[in-house]
Amino acid sequence: MAEPFKNLLNAGVVQAMGHHLQKASPGFERARFEAVALDGLDTLELKARAHRLADALAATLPSRFDDAATVLEAALGPAGIGDDLGSLRTSEHGLAGWAVWPMTEYVARHGQADAPRALAALHAMTQRFSAEWAIRPFILNHPELSFETLARWAGDDSAHVRRLVSEGSRPRLPWGMVLKPLTLDPSPTLPLLARLQDDPSEYVRRSVANHLNDIAKDHPGIVLQWLQQHLPDAPAPRVRLLRHASRSLLKQGDAAVLAAWGLGAAMKGHASLALSPARAAIGGEVTLDVQLQSTATTAQRLLVDYAVHHVKANGSTSAKVFKGWTVPLAAGEHRSLVKRHSLKLITTRRYHPGLHRVVLLVNGAELADARFELLG
Repeated sequence: MAEPFKNLLNAGVVQAMGHHLQKASPGFERARFEAVALDGLDTLELKARAHRLADALAATLPSRFDDAATVLEAALGPAGIGDDLGSLRTSEHGLAGWAVWPMTEYVARHGQADAPRALAALHAMTQRFSAEWAIRPFILNHPELSFETLARWAGDDSAHVRRLVSEGSRPRLPWGMVLKPLTLDPSPTLPLLARLQDDPSEYVRRSVANHLNDIAKDHPGIVLQWLQQHLPDAPAPRVRLLRHASRSLLKQGDAAVLAAWGLGAAMKGHASLALSPARAAIGGEVTLDVQLQSTATTAQRLLVDYAVHHVKANGSTSAKVFKGWTVPLAAGEHRSLVKRHSLKLITTRRYHPGLHRVVLLVNGAELADARFELLG
């Protein structure tokens, strides 16, 4: 069985933090820090563990924030090179990786009265882990300073810092507080994204794509305008970025976005969908058999997705669109497509027995459907 995710912050991490913090500041109360941090730690989930360790830092670091930030910075290991966040690890040279998360949380809580100093600390910390969650309170409480700082960081030598510019200001970052002002008006981040969308680091560009996808959830028109401005004659890396940024709108069958990708025209021809088996158990799978027949005299480019109408506990259904295929269909061509759809339990979805409808979407239009019964 895989190690629980929450164990990324464990007693060993606490001890390493205590060691390096005391090394950075000989007067640091290591024993008290470890006692506060470890009290009930095993009962907590991952995010709560990060908060518990931040509590322990608050109980033991100097009361003056500048002094506390100096100790935290001195305990850090070497800055990460390149853009592989997963390679950052605590070593004999200092703290990095998951141990830094509670440090960023401490800065977010206690650095609001000295935001310039706090942001400088996050600049150092994000090069050893990520300060994407910790910077968000500063964006809300000190927007002018934060966006001036982010604009400067967009040209930083570190890919970790440049990624933070995009990731930290995402309107709807997973695990992070929603930046409500940016869900209402994302315009402050658009100049930052424009600077970063052709960044040499794929790690940074991926964040820009996710940021634009966040914006699409509240302002699809802005993303459409972005595509119309930045997609024509785009280099291949930007095309990949924009395609990923468009994924939610493409799944929703947004006609204008489909058209921007050359996928807006209705299919000329016929489509069918068959499912097997007709009855499937939770944990199993259903196979989709799609048949496409062109009646066009020219080639067509088709986006073929499918929506599963999941049965809910009250008997109603809720549709979720799944990615299928992007198909170049020649004039008069017949094409068979097969895909296995998993019914395994995952943390983000609950299954309920009943008749499930599957709808075939071709360039956003519903062209065929079929049903299977999900057994309890």
